[in-house]
This record gives sequence, structure tokens and C-alpha cells, in this order.
Amino acid sequence: MLIAGFPAGAWGTNCYLVAPAAGEECVIIDPGHQAAQGVEEALKKHRLKPVAVVLTHGHLDHVASVVPVCGAHDVPAWIHPADRYMMSDPEKALGRSIGQHLMGELTVGEPDDVKELSDGSRLELAGLEFSVAHAPGHTKGSVTFRMPETTEIPSVFFSGDLLFAGSVGRTDLPGGDHAEMLQSLARVCLPLDDSTVVLSGHGPQTTIGQERATNPYLREVAAGLGAPSAPRRGM
Repeated sequence: MLIAGFPAGAWGTNCYLVAPAAGEECVIIDPGHQAAQGVEEALKKHRLKPVAVVLTHGHLDHVASVVPVCGAHDVPAWIHPADRYMMSDPEKALGRSIGQHLMGELTVGEPDDVKELSDGSRLELAGLEFSVAHAPGHTKGSVTFRMPETTEIPSVFFSGDLLFAGSVGRTDLPGGDHAEMLQSLARVCLPLDDSTVVLSGHGPQTTIGQERATNPYLREVAAGLGAPSAPRRGM
């Protein structure tokens, strides 16, 4: 399997291209702020043909390049219905202080073809399988994507802004909810095998085992004690 990722835009949001191998069809995850050029470079480098864009949530730093990427390749975008409005109204999603700062440089809106994600569904795209888990807390429509373990590779978990290396997503923006974040960490992350590779919306790669042992939020959730007050990442 091929996973090509790069940080894009002012927030260093990780955009991923996932394919069975070079020269085949691929899925693009979270083409955010200023990601379009990086997507095109990765497609050319690995000789990939995109068949879909899938989104972990609707914040501008994860969706800002959805329209140009989908339009250039005539592919649909998948998003949870609770976050769909954010593609057209990022200022409402982020609050005026953040959203207004970027509105002058962006053309917002939906791509021509938008499909909605649901909890527990399985997407079969580009010869790959993604299990979808609704994981509210950072936003109402946050989701994660998990790819099954094979004989060659461990399971891969695209956590969006739910779980980072050493931290979790912020919950102080519109639609964020601290209690929901803790519930999502417990329901979605804790049952995963320690060998599961975590590719998050910001920051470096990690594993569930590493986070179970060192992440203060996941440790406290696992202990049933709630979560500590510690720095968090994301827009």
C-alpha cells in the first residue's frame, strides 16, 4: 500500500493520498488550506488517479482545497452531514475571529458531487476499504477512517483532529464539546490494537500503543478519570 502525506497551509494540516500501489487509483484525505498544489505534485510523482476525496471534518484547514481538487479530477467529496455546512460557511464553523481572517483569499463552497458519511459504514474506494467512525468532540461531524490490518501492514487509523501524538483536538470552537471528545476517545480509540498506526490531522505519525502509554488524555480516559487540562492542537 502507498500512503503519501504532506503538511499544507498555515496550520500544517496533514493531507494524505492513499492507494494500493504507485500507478493506481487513490483516495485523497483532507485537502485543506493551500493543499491543491501538493496534491497535484503527489499525484504526478506516484502516477495516481484520484477517485474520491474523504474528509475527517469540515474545518477550513481540512477542506479549503476540496472544490479545486474535486473539480480538477471530477470526483466526489465525502463528509459527515453535521459538518457539511462548513464547506460553504467556514466563518460560522470557526468563529468570526478565525474565519474572517481567511475569507478574502478563498473561494468557498461545495464541489459538484457531495456524498454523506455515516457511523459504522464501510467505504470501498480505489480497491481499498475504510471503516468510518463518527467521533464528535472537535466538531459535531468529525469522523475517523480505519483501514484493516493485512499480512504486510498493521491497521492504519486516520484520526483527523480527534487524536494527535501526545494530544487531542481542541473543543473551544463552535460545535466543539469536551464531554463528547472524551466519549469519542473512549469509544473509537481505546478499542484499537496497540499496533495500529495513527495518521492524524496535524503532527507526526504515532501508534495507539504509544498514545495509550503516553498521551495524557488517552491515559486518563482509559483510567476512567476524565482528561487533564493540557495543550491541544488543531485549528
